[in-house]
Amino acid sequence: MASISDLILQQVKAATGGVQIPSNVQSQVLNGMSSSVLGSLTQTVAKPGGVDLITSLLSGKANAATSPVTKLAGSLFTTNVLKNLNLGSALNGQLSGLIPVVMSKLSTILRDRDGDGDVDLNDIILSLKGGTGTTAGGGILGAAAKSILGGILKK
Repeated sequence: MASISDLILQQVKAATGGVQIPSNVQSQVLNGMSSSVLGSLTQTVAKPGGVDLITSLLSGKANAATSPVTKLAGSLFTTNVLKNLNLGSALNGQLSGLIPVVMSKLSTILRDRDGDGDVDLNDIILSLKGGTGTTAGGGILGAAAKSILGGILKK
């Protein structure tokens, strides 16, 4: 059963695949980056206009590299993870630079799947299911995704 957290972690792992992260801190880096991305989404959605920022990012209308959602994820990652690990400025910079990559890949995956021109809960559920078309939300995965994402998106 997929969740938005699983989807984020998959993108983090894919983005960090070519980076030499010391094995003793690898799980902290991967989990920290995932938590920072999810934290950015949840903090943004709670702010006035936050849903619009997320929708713009996930629909491709906003550039992931310059999005306030991405900038917040990078700040959370730097403050909550990198500052505590002492990995050196070169590796810190390399890892921080991956946040826009993760957000861009995430937005590509969660893009408008039902062709109605916007990203909505239905599109995210379709993305989690890996399908396309106009039917979604059925079965256990649909209920779980609605529960998880409903909490994040306050819908």
